[in-house]
Amino acid sequence: MGDLDGRIALVTGASRGLGEAAARALAAAGARVAVTDLSPPEDLAAQIGGLARAQDVTSEADWSATMDWLRAEAGGLDVLVNNAGLWLFKPITETTLDDWRRLHAVNVEGVFLGTRAAVPLLAERAHKWRGGTAIVNLSSVAGIEGSAGATCYNSTKGAVRLFTKGCAKELAPARIRVNSVHPGVIDTQMGRDLIDDFARAQGVGDNEVLANISAMHPLGHLGEPQNVADAVVFLASDRAGFTTGSELVVDGGMSA
Repeated sequence: MGDLDGRIALVTGASRGLGEAAARALAAAGARVAVTDLSPPEDLAAQIGGLARAQDVTSEADWSATMDWLRAEAGGLDVLVNNAGLWLFKPITETTLDDWRRLHAVNVEGVFLGTRAAVPLLAERAHKWRGGTAIVNLSSVAGIEGSAGATCYNSTKGAVRLFTKGCAKELAPARIRVNSVHPGVIDTQMGRDLIDDFARAQGVGDNEVLANISAMHPLGHLGEPQNVADAVVFLASDRAGFTTGSELVVDGGMSA
């Protein structure tokens, strides 16, 4: 028996990285998992016995259609994982308005649109579970502390952090819990992109940057996708039934 037996979960941006890891972990915990991305993650869905759909999280119409699809194909929704996101490393003086708008459209508006669209389905099934239903928003340690060269990214992840807290208070009467997860640098493609960006900016090799970034985490190494996926499963489950509005930091001590 798994912690999420009988639950229906949706993970956005699930084609790779943290989204894929979260989808696999939710399925392993017993949930039926729907996965979305710009291209439908059909192979992943087949491997975990779930559902797949193409979705642009910045599209209001796509969110509405995804909720209709979940109701028809799965019978509703118990767990929403707002994972889809973009990374940007640029000095503020080189960040264009288009850069700013694109990053906020995916990282912030996508979370807003997903939350708003999912509330009716989550509320319908909240009575089924001791801990109600759940929204888990992927923020970042960059939503807690600033980083030179990543100010636009900081802005988006900080917005997700406080949006989560406001939603937690607003949706509590409907028994919908809302929490955020704040990873440090995780060994995913996005994490490697971050290392490449810092290496180019500093004019040094990737290995030197990797060593420096690893040392920024008191535990001495990058995180693994499973570390974050385990946090998502916990927040989605009844074990976190009295946890809402929290920020679960998974950063090896970086922000301590």
